[in-house]
Amino acid sequence: MDYISTRGAAPTLDFAGATLAGLASDGGLYVPAAWPRFTPAEIAAMAGLPYAQLAQRVMQPFVGACLTPERLLALTTTAYGRFAHRAVVPLRQLDEQHWLLELFHGPTLAFKDVALQLLGLLFEEFLARGDRHLTIVGATSGDTGSAAIDAVAGRERVDIFMLHPKGRVSEVQRRQMTTVLAPNVHNIAITGSFDDAQAHVKRMFNDANMTSRFHIGAVNSINWARLMAQVVYYFAAALQLGAPQRPVAFAVPTGNFGDVFAGYVATQMGLPVARLIVATNVNDILHRALASGDYAVGTVTPTATPSMDIQVSSNFERLLFDANGRDGAALAAQMAGFEAHRAMPLTPAQRAHIAAAGFTSARADADDMAGALRWCHEATGELIDPHTAIGLHVARAAGLAPAIPVVTLATAHAAKFPDAVERATGRRPPLPERVGDLFAREERCTDLAGDYAAIAGYIAARAAPGATPSAPARG
Repeated sequence: MDYISTRGAAPTLDFAGATLAGLASDGGLYVPAAWPRFTPAEIAAMAGLPYAQLAQRVMQPFVGACLTPERLLALTTTAYGRFAHRAVVPLRQLDEQHWLLELFHGPTLAFKDVALQLLGLLFEEFLARGDRHLTIVGATSGDTGSAAIDAVAGRERVDIFMLHPKGRVSEVQRRQMTTVLAPNVHNIAITGSFDDAQAHVKRMFNDANMTSRFHIGAVNSINWARLMAQVVYYFAAALQLGAPQRPVAFAVPTGNFGDVFAGYVATQMGLPVARLIVATNVNDILHRALASGDYAVGTVTPTATPSMDIQVSSNFERLLFDANGRDGAALAAQMAGFEAHRAMPLTPAQRAHIAAAGFTSARADADDMAGALRWCHEATGELIDPHTAIGLHVARAAGLAPAIPVVTLATAHAAKFPDAVERATGRRPPLPERVGDLFAREERCTDLAGDYAAIAGYIAARAAPGATPSAPARG
């Protein structure tokens, strides 16, 4: 499988090269040169597979010759062996139509673990082949940072520098990052928003002074391998609910668009999906883009759902690339206009493609979120986190035919956001035993101004020195 950039000017890479590169050299994002597709019979044959085997089956077409089926299965078995539930991502029924897909049974209690436990192993695998060292630079609105740090802490060939917006993540989210004291882990709290942190990371990938000295990689969902791993749980849920004979709808709490784009990839692979419902909070750039074609940046409003407090959704570019007929040069020009003016109208062709792919969207405010938290607890006894509550509110308001199951992605454990859950339900969710001593652990973090020069200087002084070879190109 070859990988191409959404902006058309970067070298074509194989899977290993795209995994280690993260962001493409032209500023675009890597995507497969073509979407692999399963037949209905092939999808039906996946029913009942243990999660690690299902993951190997779904991901093998993307991996190509970079990993044998046996080696990929060994990696997925190791990655998902750390999850607290044997099903890895169990489904929980709420009522006749609505289900939760619990994605929080990994070591850091969030859906990011499903991808990042595997990504850490892929980094180790591919770096060892070339005797290389990787400097991971990432931005997090909360959950990516802790999941990535857990996945690579203590690994010899990797340093990780994780930026988060100071004061804009929950205390549990922060401590899950800052209490990891491995020597290769560096937490940086910056002034500003997640979008500011993400902009610094993207700038570093295009800073020749940094890329000539360090092999910089990504763990954010700009990294294709991470997004690929998220495709698997759409297959897992749909198969349990009757696919491929029965279509399933998904409601996805959405910030950076990677999680819901993984659902789109599943549809391109042949999975019958009735609807992909994009659920946003009041930071609703994606809802505005999908509803009216208005992709314009507003001011970030801090909320009780910090992982959705985003105004620039990086992975939306991947959908626009497909919706633009995969014309990289045209998309590069469109994105240059967006980066210059912070606004971009979607073309009629893009809007038509997105609608035909089954996307809809809705916005939920703080009252909607609290109401969904209360309903879930009162009706089912379940405590859910605020992000999941936004997805559930939108799912219940979608008005789909009763015969269509609606799966809300439960993206984090309720205990990661105890204050918001307690305000809405009167119940304070306890931390699971496996992280129960979190508040007793020592923290280590560096505060920096939201200044690119200061951030780059900090990383340059601590990352492993020496230039490294570029990822191998194809063709």
